[in-house]
Amino acid sequence: MSDDARTPRGRGRAWAGGAGRAVASLGTIEPFPDPRWQIALQAAIATAAPVAVGVALGHADLGLIASTGGFTTLYASWRTPVDRMRLLPFVAVVLTLSAALGTLTGPSPVAASIGLMLVAVGVAAIGYGYALGPPGPLFPMLAYGLAAHVSELDHGARIQQPGVVIGAIGAGAVFACLVAAARLLLPQHRRAPATPLRGLLPGPTWDAAARELLLRASIVAVVGTAVSYLVVDPGRAYWTVGAGLAVVGARPGRGRAAQRGVHRIVGTIAGAGLYVAAATLATPPPWVLVLVIGVLQFAAQMLVVRNYALALTFITPTVLIIVGAARGADPLLDVVWERVLDTIVGGILGALTGLVHGRRP
Repeated sequence: MSDDARTPRGRGRAWAGGAGRAVASLGTIEPFPDPRWQIALQAAIATAAPVAVGVALGHADLGLIASTGGFTTLYASWRTPVDRMRLLPFVAVVLTLSAALGTLTGPSPVAASIGLMLVAVGVAAIGYGYALGPPGPLFPMLAYGLAAHVSELDHGARIQQPGVVIGAIGAGAVFACLVAAARLLLPQHRRAPATPLRGLLPGPTWDAAARELLLRASIVAVVGTAVSYLVVDPGRAYWTVGAGLAVVGARPGRGRAAQRGVHRIVGTIAGAGLYVAAATLATPPPWVLVLVIGVLQFAAQMLVVRNYALALTFITPTVLIIVGAARGADPLLDVVWERVLDTIVGGILGALTGLVHGRRP
C-alpha cells in the first residue's frame, strides 16, 4: 500500500510538514489591506490614559489596573463605528463582571482556580456562540486573573480591596468605550446605517467551528488550571490558561493551532527578553512609563494581524508591567521566567487541542 496520511510514515511527514510551516511563518509578514492605525491608536490611548491619571493622582498601581479595561477597544475592530458602539458596552460589562468574580475568589487558591475555569469556559461560550470574533475569550479571562492576583492575601490582608479593583477596571472599560466612540464625532460615521442587534450578535449558534473552539477552550481551561494548581502554583494558572486561550483564538484548524502556538511561545520569550533588557538598563520615571505602555500597545496592535510573534514581542512587556506594578512591585527576573515557562506550557497545550479538528478526507 502506498504512503498516505493514514500510515505512520505519512502521518510523520504530515506532522513534520506542519511543524515546518509553523516555524517558517515566524518570518512571514501577512498582508492586511484595511487600515489598522485607528484601532491601534484607540488601544494605545485607552491603555495609557488610565495609567497617566493614576500617576497624576499618585496611584500608579490603580492606573495600571484600570488600563486592563482598555482591552475593550480590541473587540469588533472590523465593525463600523456605529456598530462597535452597540457591541463594546457589552464587552465592557463582561470584562468588569469577570474582574468582580476575580476579587471574590482571589483570597482562596481553590476558589480562584474553580473561578478561572468557569470564567474561561463561560466567556468562551459567549464569544463563540455569538460569533464575537477576535480576540476571543482571552481578555475577560485576563481581567479575572489580574483581579484575583491583586486580591490575594498578603499577611492576612488583601493586596487591593474589591471595590477598588472593580471600580478601576470598570472605569477603564467605560473610558475605552468613550475612546472608541470618538470616531462618531465625524459626520460620515454617524450617518452610517446601524446593523440590527440580531445581526451583530447572531446566536447562540453552535456550528462545527463554534463547537470545536469551545471544546478546545474548555480543555485549555481545565487542564491548564489543574496542571498549575497541582504541579506549579495556583496563582500562575491564569497565565498558563491565557496562553492556551490565545492559541485557540477565534478560528479552528490544526495548522492554525500549531502556528499560533509557535508564535505565542517565541513572541513571549522575545518580549520577556525585551522587558528584562529594558528593566536592567534603567527604571523609567512614571510619566515615561505611560509613554512606553502607549507605544508598546500601539506597536502590538499594528503587528498582530501581520505577524503574531512580533506583536507578542510588544504585548508581553505591556502585560508584565501591568500585572507586576498593579501589585506594587516590578516583576523580578525569576518571576519573568516563570511567566515564560507558563506560556510554553499553555502554548503547547493550546496547540495540542488543535488535534480536535478533524482531518480532511
